[in-house]
Parts: sequence; C-alpha cells; structure tokens
Amino acid sequence: MSSPCDPAHAPAGNVGAALMMIDSRLSAIYDGKTETDPEQEALIEQFTDSLGPEEVDEVLDGACTLIYMFMRWLRMAYEDHDKDVIECVVPNLVATMRMMPRSVRPEAIPTMVGLVIAAGTDLSPSLWRKQYGYWTEHEMTPLEATAFLLADHINRLTEDNNYATRLISQALSRRDEED
Repeated sequence: MSSPCDPAHAPAGNVGAALMMIDSRLSAIYDGKTETDPEQEALIEQFTDSLGPEEVDEVLDGACTLIYMFMRWLRMAYEDHDKDVIECVVPNLVATMRMMPRSVRPEAIPTMVGLVIAAGTDLSPSLWRKQYGYWTEHEMTPLEATAFLLADHINRLTEDNNYATRLISQALSRRDEED
C-alpha cells in the first residue's frame, strides 16, 4: 500500500536554489568564517526577497528534497556498516540544534527531527510536513540548518568538504541528461 507521503508524489522543488544556499553556508564555515559574509548574506536576502509565494514554496520543497537525498545517501552508507541511520544521525542533529538557540528555536527541533526521520524511513519530508499545515516563519532557518547539518555530516564522513554538494550536483546533472 502506497503512503500519501511517498516521495514519488512529492514535488522536487527548486533544488538548485536550496543547494546554493546550503553550499554558501558550508563554504563560509569551512573557510573558517565565524560570521557570515555581509555581501553573501545580502545576495541571499536579495534572492529570497525576489521570490513570490510559489517560488518560496519551490525552494522549501527543494530544501526538503535535499534532506531526502542526504538521508538516502546516509542510510545507504550506514547500512553498509550494519548501522541504523536514525540512530547515527538524529542524536547528533538534536544536540547540535540545541546549541544553536538563536537560529533554531527549541520548539522547531521536533519538526526538523520529524523531517529527518521521515526521510530516513523513505518518506517525503515535504509531504510529511504538509500534513501538519503550512510552514511557519520560525521554521525557515531551522529547515536550512537541518539541510546544512546533514550536508556537513556527509562531508565529515567522506572527509571531503564538497562531497554533499557534488552528490546533489551530479544527481541534478544526470536528471537533466535524462530529460
């Protein structure tokens, strides 16, 4: 029986825009910048301000697609070592988010964990979230943080600061070639 949260029913969204935002954050952190680059921040803000409601939804769906793809990769990697992805990813994710109270409000953490668990159990994070209503403003930064932390987790596992970005870029390139 098919689930209403089956990824086959989920919109992919604007994965490229979501990846650009995550990659920008990763690059800043890996370059040792503790503060965000004001110029980069202004560009991202200008981009997000230019989006209409439908385009915002596409970026949100794109972020959820990133979470799904990152968790799918992590699930396969951990299964190769007879480990459970939820057990290996969620506690670290929660602990890290709890150390980010200015960016991630405590009440957003359960929702972000739900997204990750949905993805880790092969459900669409986007469709899982939509069953509880529309995104709130207070969930925007935690959603970005969740995708960022999963990408960083992959990069640390592979010891390659660009692996997660490359993983998605290659998947997008393959899809474009198939179309």
